[in-house]
Amino acid sequence: MNAAALIPHPPPACLVVMGVSACGKSVVGGLLAKRLGGVFIDGDDHHPDENLAKMAAGRPLDEEDRWPWLDALHAIIQGHLADAPADCPLVVACSALRQSYRDRLQRALPVGQVRFVHLALSFEAALGRIQSRRDHFMKGRHMLEDQFATLEPLTPTEQAAGSFAVDAEQGIADVVDDIVQRSAGRG
Repeated sequence: MNAAALIPHPPPACLVVMGVSACGKSVVGGLLAKRLGGVFIDGDDHHPDENLAKMAAGRPLDEEDRWPWLDALHAIIQGHLADAPADCPLVVACSALRQSYRDRLQRALPVGQVRFVHLALSFEAALGRIQSRRDHFMKGRHMLEDQFATLEPLTPTEQAAGSFAVDAEQGIADVVDDIVQRSAGRG
């Protein structure tokens, strides 16, 4: 465990559950929001139709595809932080693979209000999960390879602000427990 993980932080107003496809963002995010008494949104539900069609065709998104989507999610986060009670955290499932994407999601918001939880797993584990999915837009090895190539680990600055990685290959209940403990500064 690094030193940043040992610094206690107050509970965040928003947790972004991030990582490559099939790491468990939606399942973990939904369970986490329920456990914390918060609100869950799945970032995939906010992709424009053009993005969904592109991914369904097996083509990775480019930067021009991502910016409007990230801006829409930022507006949701900003609105929640402005309007929701302090004891109602927002949990967002969003790939947020690059630091620039994470910066876009939290721009102009107080440091530490938005924290990122990276659900980390191996390429082989993610590929196995993708291959077992039905009715999901993300399919195939090529797109997953693109996501792993794009993924930028959390920076020391992000970790110092309370963001952290969790082993997504452990059981779902253990992942959620780990996040709850660490987001409350007990992990």
